[in-house]
Amino acid sequence: MNIKVLYVDDEAIPRLIFEKSFESKYSIMVAESGPEALSKMANLEDEFIVVISDMRMVEMDGIEFVTEARKKFQNIECFILTSLDQDDDIEQAISDNLVKKVFRKPLNVKEIEMAIKEVTAGVT
Repeated sequence: MNIKVLYVDDEAIPRLIFEKSFESKYSIMVAESGPEALSKMANLEDEFIVVISDMRMVEMDGIEFVTEARKKFQNIECFILTSLDQDDDIEQAISDNLVKKVFRKPLNVKEIEMAIKEVTAGVT
């Protein structure tokens, strides 16, 4: 099973930073919105996908996107990236097992890499 990491953020600079930080370690895909990400995921039916989504986006927030992605795809683990200190929707998503963990901005490459390794251990 091939592992892809999909990063969703409506801002170009964080997408570029994420891609450059991880492209040597993982197969990286980026999307600027939830709908674009869902479209890209549709072609990856048999692959394990680690999804990291920004919380605040224009068309669809991170929780809305993760909820839709979870309905359509079985082989995914989802994370949220946010600048918010506390958000009830995110806390509920963690309680409901929609989201594995929340990362705080700015991007912490080591923290994210450790989380990716945890959820992909044993996935081949």
